[in-house]
Amino acid sequence: MPRRSAAGVRTGVRVIVAGDRGTGKSSLISAAASDSFPEFVPSVLSPTRLPSDLYPDGVPVTIVDTSSSMESRVKLIDELKRADAVVLTYACDQPMTLSRLSTFWLPELRKLEVKAPVIVVGCKLDLRDELQPMNLEQVMAPIMQQFKEIETCIECSSATQIQVLDVFYYAQKAVLHPYAPIFDLENQILKPRCIRALKRIFMLCDHDMDGALSDAELNEFQVKCFNAPLQPAEIVSVKGVVQERIRRGVSDFGLTLEGFHFLHALFIEKGSPETTWAVLRKFGYDDDLKLRDDILQVPTKHAPDQSVELTVEAISYLREVFRLHDSDNDGSLQPSELDDIFLTAPESPWTVDPYLDAAERTSEGNLTLNGFLSEWALMTRLDPSCSLANLICIGYVGDQTSALRVTRRRSVDCKKQRTERNVFHCFVFGPKRSGKSALLNSFLGRPFSSNYTPTNGVRYATNVVEDIGGTQKTLILQEIPEGVKKLLSKKECLAACDVAVFLYDSSDEYSWKRARELLLDVARQGEESGYGVPCLLIAAKGDLDPYPMALKNSARVTQQLGMEAPISVGLKLKDSKNVFSRIIRAAEHPHMSIPETEKGKKRKQYRRLINSSFIFVSG
Repeated sequence: MPRRSAAGVRTGVRVIVAGDRGTGKSSLISAAASDSFPEFVPSVLSPTRLPSDLYPDGVPVTIVDTSSSMESRVKLIDELKRADAVVLTYACDQPMTLSRLSTFWLPELRKLEVKAPVIVVGCKLDLRDELQPMNLEQVMAPIMQQFKEIETCIECSSATQIQVLDVFYYAQKAVLHPYAPIFDLENQILKPRCIRALKRIFMLCDHDMDGALSDAELNEFQVKCFNAPLQPAEIVSVKGVVQERIRRGVSDFGLTLEGFHFLHALFIEKGSPETTWAVLRKFGYDDDLKLRDDILQVPTKHAPDQSVELTVEAISYLREVFRLHDSDNDGSLQPSELDDIFLTAPESPWTVDPYLDAAERTSEGNLTLNGFLSEWALMTRLDPSCSLANLICIGYVGDQTSALRVTRRRSVDCKKQRTERNVFHCFVFGPKRSGKSALLNSFLGRPFSSNYTPTNGVRYATNVVEDIGGTQKTLILQEIPEGVKKLLSKKECLAACDVAVFLYDSSDEYSWKRARELLLDVARQGEESGYGVPCLLIAAKGDLDPYPMALKNSARVTQQLGMEAPISVGLKLKDSKNVFSRIIRAAEHPHMSIPETEKGKKRKQYRRLINSSFIFVSG
C-alpha cells in the first residue's frame, strides 16, 4: 500500500527491525507497543502499528519484526526492500552482535541496495556488565564514518523502558526529516540543492527585493511556515545569534541570504532538521528537494498525438530572463550566466543528456537566444512537468495555466489541413554513414567533420527556423539509431512525430536501399496505427558521383508513395538551410507528403466504398 497521500505527504512510516537472533528485536517492539516488558514474546511478532498521536508529527508507525534464520531469508530480504527505515539491533551484553553489524548486516543492506536510513539500536542495556563500560560515541564513530546510511545510534532497555519509544521516534524522524538530502554531516554544511531551495524561498519572501528580510518580512515568513508570529524580542534574539557568528548575516535592512542559510544550518546542527523541512515543504518541495507534482498544474494531454508547448507569455518571460542575465549584452549567455539563471532550481537542467549538446552555441561555447529558447522548447516537449517546475523555480510568478498549452491532435490538424503548432518534432531516420549526425550538427551551426562517430543513444538537436513570411518555428530533430525494430514495435511510436526525414548516401546503392526499407517500415506503421506522418527523402552527399540509377529509383519510389521528390544536399551540408525550411513546411501541412503503400491505398479505397454504400443505404 502507498504510504503517501495524493499530495505527496507521508501517511505512514514502515520500520523494519532486523539483527542477530537473541538481540531483543521482538521484546523491543512489544515494549514500545504496550508500554511494558512482556513476560512471553513470540519468536517473530506480527506487524505492529503505533498510534498516530504517539509522536509530534502525527504520522503512524508500522513496525515489522523479522527473523534472521536462513529459512526466513527470502521474507527478510523482501521486507528490507520495502522499508522506509531499518532498525538494526545488537545486544549490549553480547559484544559479538555489535561487531556483526559492520561485518554482516550493514554490508548486506548495501548488497541488497536498501536505500532506507538505518538506526543502530543497542538492546538489553540493563544487562551490560557494569565492570565493562562502553563509550557508544567512541565505538560507533568509525562505523558511522564507513556506513553513511546510519542516521542515529541509541541504546535502550525493554525491561526498564529506557529510551524504547525514542528508538521509533528517531526512525520516524529519519524518514520524515532526513538529513541526507539537506545536510552534509561530515563537513557540517548545507547541501547544494538545499542552498538553492532556501535561496528561492528567501527571494520569494523578500518582497521589496532589497536583499534582506525585514522584521515584517521575517514575521510573515514565520507565520506562513509555523502559524505563529515572532515577538519583537525573539526577532532581536535571532538576529543577534546570526550577527555573533556571521558578519554579513544581518544588514541595515534585515536578515541577509547568508544569515538565512546560516540559521538553517544551525537548526540542523543542533538536531532539528524538522525546522528546515517544515519550511521546504511549506514552499512545495518533496524529499528530493524538487517541487512536488501536486503543486504543478501541468496541462493534460488527452491523446498521444498531442504535444505541450510554451505559451507566448512564458516565452516573453524567458526572453526577459535572457536579457537580464546577458550582462555583457553580446546576445549570448556564458556558462556562468546560464548557471546564475538556475541558482534557485535544483540544478541546471541542461548539463545532462538529452539537453547537454542539443542547442546552438557560439564558437566560444556560449548559448544564443535561439539556443536558450530552443532548449526550453525541447524540455517542454519531452518533460512538461520538469519544464514548468524549472520555470517556477527561476521566478515565473504568473498563473501556471498561462505558461504551457496543449496542442490540437495531429489527426485533427490533418483533417483541417493546417496546424497551430509552433514546435515541430522531426524523426531523422537513415542507415549508418548516411549523414544523420552531420545534419544535426549543421542544424546547430557546427562545422562539418569527416570523422565518423556512430550515435548509440538518443540524440536531439533543436533550433529556431525562420518560416516563409518571417515567422519563427522551433524544430526538434531526433536522430533515430538504425535499429528501429524496437521503436516501431510500439503502436504509438509515431504519435509524437510531426514529420520524418530519411537520409541516404546518394553515392551508395546499399544506403539507398536501406533508407527505402526504413521509409516503407515507417509508412506501414503509420497506416496500421493511424499516426501516419509527412515524410521527406534527403539524398545526402549529392556532390559525390551518384550510383547508377540513383535519381531514377528515388524518383520512382517517391512518386509511388505520393511524396515529394528527394531533396539533394552536398557532402558538407552547406546548403542545408533550405532543408530545414522544407521540413518545417512539410510539418505545417500535416495532410500532405504522407506516404501510402499499395496495401494502404487499397484499405483507403475499401473504406470509401463502405462509407459510400452506407450513405446510399441511409438515403
